[in-house]
Amino acid sequence: MRIYLHDYGRYAFITDLGRALAARGHTVRLGYSATNLVPQDLLERRPGDPATFSVDPIAAPPVDKRARSVGGLVARRRSEAAYGRAAAEHVAAFGADVVLCANTPLDALGAVMGAARGSGAAFVNWLMDVLSTGARAVLAERFGRGGDLAGRAFEWREGRLLRAADAVVAITDDFRPLLDRWGVEARRVAVVENWAPLADLPARPKDNAWARAHGLAETPVVLYSGTLGMKHDPALLLALARRLEQTGADRKPADRKPAGRLVVVSEGDGADWLAARQAEGGAGALTLLPFQPFEAFPDVLGTGDVMAAVLEPGASAVSVPSKVLAYLCAGRPTVLSVPADNLAARTVVNAGAGETAPPGDAGAFADRVLALLADDGRRAAMGARARAYAEAAFDLDAVADRFEAVLADAVARRR
Repeated sequence: MRIYLHDYGRYAFITDLGRALAARGHTVRLGYSATNLVPQDLLERRPGDPATFSVDPIAAPPVDKRARSVGGLVARRRSEAAYGRAAAEHVAAFGADVVLCANTPLDALGAVMGAARGSGAAFVNWLMDVLSTGARAVLAERFGRGGDLAGRAFEWREGRLLRAADAVVAITDDFRPLLDRWGVEARRVAVVENWAPLADLPARPKDNAWARAHGLAETPVVLYSGTLGMKHDPALLLALARRLEQTGADRKPADRKPAGRLVVVSEGDGADWLAARQAEGGAGALTLLPFQPFEAFPDVLGTGDVMAAVLEPGASAVSVPSKVLAYLCAGRPTVLSVPADNLAARTVVNAGAGETAPPGDAGAFADRVLALLADDGRRAAMGARARAYAEAAFDLDAVADRFEAVLADAVARRR
């Protein structure tokens, strides 16, 4: 097959899927936003890559995801629509048998689907987040009834795009009730849980080059790395940083220093909010860093003693924090402030690789983090189970089998 794999977010595990499909004899072109701010660098061509694998950066005006006013949101939609038109031109020029589209804003998704249809290609929607449901909640909060109506329109549009796809790949069974409600045929829905690029994320010791460069090799570290939007509830991270500082202040005067540092490696809304709160004072145990080069990522993860993940309750049914999968590869325990029924929470708890705290409960979240920081034995045991789970579950060949079957079925259905 000629496969156009469109990944707006430029995630390393999706790049690995493209390589794996190309290694099976398919011609794969990976298209992505050349201007999108992401937590991981795109892994460009490597020595030994199949000749049938190529990358395709799509240039378009940057999208301002931090817009708050009505005018700003309208401008964002226009930017995303402009990106969609650019992406559609790339898709049409490639002449695909099938287009697999992930992480794409709705105003761009329709254009990419239209290009696939125009060239006779099948279209597969890789559903990682239910975009419209989260957008509706944000719009209703900011703009009241008018925002809610606009959000309903987004939901209608996303449902229509999902119904029109030849196949839908959902990352969790938790999306099925919503897909059923939107009238997406169950026979066209396949569930393939996300994974992390295990080969690119070897477990690293805490005392590593990146940790030493940032003065963290001998400091207890709670690490948050990845996307940090407002749906991730950055207030919990701020409360955790303050708790780390207060716990250290309770020690004898000669020993007064934070019980550990909270290191947040991120950019965007949530990171900006944390920076503003830090500037106001009272978060001395917080270290904010921008996204790091992908080649340093294993060392970044290895620097953490305990990993943190947070998600607001309302986002649980429509979002799964994929950063947790990278945490598992690192061989570190994770504390999650997410609803217990979220897929990431279930994965970590069932693997014995961490704990959960009720979403929004800053005290319980900090309690669990501090308890793990103080217990070397539990951390080591949970970390070992985390890496063991990743090695058993993140089988790229098995994942490629699933996607190959879904794509072939979509092509057959379209023909």
